[in-house]
Amino acid sequence: MFINRYLFITALALAATSGMAQKAKQTTSVWPAVRTETRPWTRWWWMGNAVDEKNLGTVLRTYRQAGLGGVEITPIYGAIGYESRYIDFLSPRWLAMLNYTTKTAAQLGMGVDMNTGTGWPFGGPQVTPQYAATKLIVQTYKLKPGEIVKEAIRVTDPKQRDVAVLQALVAYDDKGNATNIMNKVDAAGNLNMAPVTVATEVYAAFAGKSLQKVKRAAPGGEGYTLDHLSKTATDVYLARFNTAYKGTQPNVRAYFNDSYEVYGADWSLSFFDEFLKDHGYDLRMHLRELTSKDKSETIGRIKSDYRETMSNMLLHNFTQNWTNWAHNLKSLTKNQSHGSPGNLLDLYGTVDIPECETFGSSKFPIPGLRRDSADVRNVDPDPIMLKFASSAGHVNGKPLISSETFTWLTEHFKTSLSQCKPEVEQLFLSGVNHVFYHGTTYSPEDVKFPGWLFYASMNMVPNNSLWSHTKGLNNYITRCQSVLQAGKPDNEILMYWPIYEAWNEPAGMDIALKIHDIDKWLMPTQFYKNANQLQEQGYSLDFASDMALSKSTGAKGKLVTSANANYKVLIVPACKMMPLQTLQQIIKLAGQGATVVFQKLPEDVPGFADVEKRRGQLKNLLATLKFTNNSNGIKQAIKGAGKILLENDLDKALDNAGVQSEQLTKSGLKYIRRDVNGSKYYYLVNHTAKAIDERIALNGKYVSVTVMDPQSGGYGVAPVLAVKNATGVRVQLQSGEALILLAATTANTMLPKWKYLEKSTGETKLNKTWNLIFTQGGPQLPVPQQLSKLTSWTDLGDTSAVNFSGSGVYTTTFTLAGKPTGEYVLDLGQVDESARVWINGKEVGILWSIPFNTRVGKWLKAGTNTIKVEVDNLMANRIRYMDRQKIEWRKYHEINFVNIDYKPFDATNWKPMPSGLLGPVRLVKYN
Repeated sequence: MFINRYLFITALALAATSGMAQKAKQTTSVWPAVRTETRPWTRWWWMGNAVDEKNLGTVLRTYRQAGLGGVEITPIYGAIGYESRYIDFLSPRWLAMLNYTTKTAAQLGMGVDMNTGTGWPFGGPQVTPQYAATKLIVQTYKLKPGEIVKEAIRVTDPKQRDVAVLQALVAYDDKGNATNIMNKVDAAGNLNMAPVTVATEVYAAFAGKSLQKVKRAAPGGEGYTLDHLSKTATDVYLARFNTAYKGTQPNVRAYFNDSYEVYGADWSLSFFDEFLKDHGYDLRMHLRELTSKDKSETIGRIKSDYRETMSNMLLHNFTQNWTNWAHNLKSLTKNQSHGSPGNLLDLYGTVDIPECETFGSSKFPIPGLRRDSADVRNVDPDPIMLKFASSAGHVNGKPLISSETFTWLTEHFKTSLSQCKPEVEQLFLSGVNHVFYHGTTYSPEDVKFPGWLFYASMNMVPNNSLWSHTKGLNNYITRCQSVLQAGKPDNEILMYWPIYEAWNEPAGMDIALKIHDIDKWLMPTQFYKNANQLQEQGYSLDFASDMALSKSTGAKGKLVTSANANYKVLIVPACKMMPLQTLQQIIKLAGQGATVVFQKLPEDVPGFADVEKRRGQLKNLLATLKFTNNSNGIKQAIKGAGKILLENDLDKALDNAGVQSEQLTKSGLKYIRRDVNGSKYYYLVNHTAKAIDERIALNGKYVSVTVMDPQSGGYGVAPVLAVKNATGVRVQLQSGEALILLAATTANTMLPKWKYLEKSTGETKLNKTWNLIFTQGGPQLPVPQQLSKLTSWTDLGDTSAVNFSGSGVYTTTFTLAGKPTGEYVLDLGQVDESARVWINGKEVGILWSIPFNTRVGKWLKAGTNTIKVEVDNLMANRIRYMDRQKIEWRKYHEINFVNIDYKPFDATNWKPMPSGLLGPVRLVKYN
């Protein structure tokens, strides 16, 4: 019952609703209601847990005023010199701070999530070596005829002597025959066996320890990393929280687990038993193959089985176990599954809120968007990788898909709000609807500028000189997420992810599916190529695992998942390996009424046990598919109420299956859809280098289309044109802009009409003298200036302006000869970095992203008009000044503070960043 509290569906406003809502009270806005979850949240680092009630209350109120909806507490190492303020994790004092935080947040209409630990990955003082991350250690002993193993069978690594446990001992003769000799080892480790008669190799398998400790641990959280494959170890780990809570459940919405960064841990004490249960043969008798560097087929098959068991253990013993624990506390789980040595779709799909992440920055061809190669990491967030989290959420009925957002988007202090916009839009297009900034560091009032900061953060903190304008970004995200959380996902295609293709690799042991390694395990695959191609062609799709398909049903031309997500077609990309059970289920789905498209039929089964028997069964099963050419020349097999198509050209096959792509992508637009009772939200983004002004076609017949601007909040009904089975509507989008279209099955005559900007009829250049005063920031306020020409603060000839980070306010006047008619657009030109605008004393809004323009007609008057523009610049110039002056501001334990290349941070040699209103500023008139 508790989970349903969060499985909400945002109510749709009158213009998008069906008959029941049409009778409801008329509303003045089409935007869905703002909720705690629709606002952006932030990861909140508690450095050294050095928090107190006064500062907690102050910063939470500050966050709420800026438009944040919640915080995710992650305790980490602390600042040097403040050790007396440190609080041990889960101590009574720490829990008092947690309870104060959740109570205060609730009063502010905010939510609180919490890392189930400190730093990452899970671990701590309760993780004794017995429960610590485990690795397989194999030692070999080569014997000639007549020899015996003279030394005791003990691990040779001195670091493992006290922790490693002998689990298997197998002898291989000269023909490769394996014999279990574990029963011949005594308690002292001596091997009591007769001299061998042939050349023999003895394999000893130990369960050793990775000896990894918690990274960036907070006080009270130090210790070994958890054995995530062990249910017993996970239970012991979580028991510490139950003990600390003493039966009182903290008001934590969701418990968080960061990306799986458990290194060198490829084993667990129960692995042999779990493997036998999964695959029906004893892995002990295949130690040679498991540890071999050869690339034979047999080795690949055994390692595939090994990886599948590891995936199952991680899923059941940790992920499901942890989620059940959280549910018992009336909380949810939020998990970053990437990096795990398991099936990402199953791991993401098991938790309540799947979470992906962006690391580094993407390259967008938006004119004027800054991307200095020296300030970015050579890691591009990949939309297909992001869709693993959203697909698992959609398939399994999870309403919220979150993201760790903007990690290392740029070098410290150089991240502009305009750079954030296309990156977060790419997340939205990938299915994310619950953004978490990475992030915000708690900093007490008495710590001087720039306050406490985390080494890998975009520094979304009140000391950031852009803070007063972050509400612009936050409001944009809130409006977008209010739509993207409404109704349900509207993806028509489900595509099978053939993970056994990756697991069948003979090299190595476990395969961690990391976002930084997608060039190895994802990009080369046909699955990846198909996903990209289909999206570029305008199709909408999600991904499905073997387990998800096993729980799905077919019905009346569609596939329905266990969470009642509907898809029009299942695509099976070209792959060699497929489990027999999966093929049987796919054929069953077709028999029940689903449409299935095979790009190519599978050729083989994965795994080692009974492989010839299962190969034969696969071959026989495929023989039951009687393909004939249909009228379009596509091979087709009718199965029960459905059909199976065999066609390499997926676009051709989808057309034959009646699945139409959205033609709007031909204009360069990208989109994602949501369905609400038959009406559709289209979230459209222009990430091309050009403006788009054309009529686009939306699939389906709709009575009306409402244009919604998520940046300004404006909206209006647009004229529509019926075109066969599509609805035509005109869109105008500058490069870097986004719009939302509400394609509704009913009309709302109460809404205003959307105003299109036709050809401009003239412009007014605001090139009179500008008065510039500096209102807040540091290290000191520059002197006021009168500017005959707009230029960067760094070019004013004032050293204090070169070093300054903060706000500068520009004012000037302009004259309009007569009463304003039509529409006017204010174009600020180049802004470094964001602007808040007032015209004639009334606030127009925050212009924080490219293009820096907005409609202003309703604020204008005949005669003299006054414009005020408040510009905030980056923190970079002030930090540069502090480093050049040797002012100490970074002094932390652990990693201290590093730059984007993980080297000691130093801004001394930076060039000053352009700052202020550079223009040219103009007022453009349109009919």
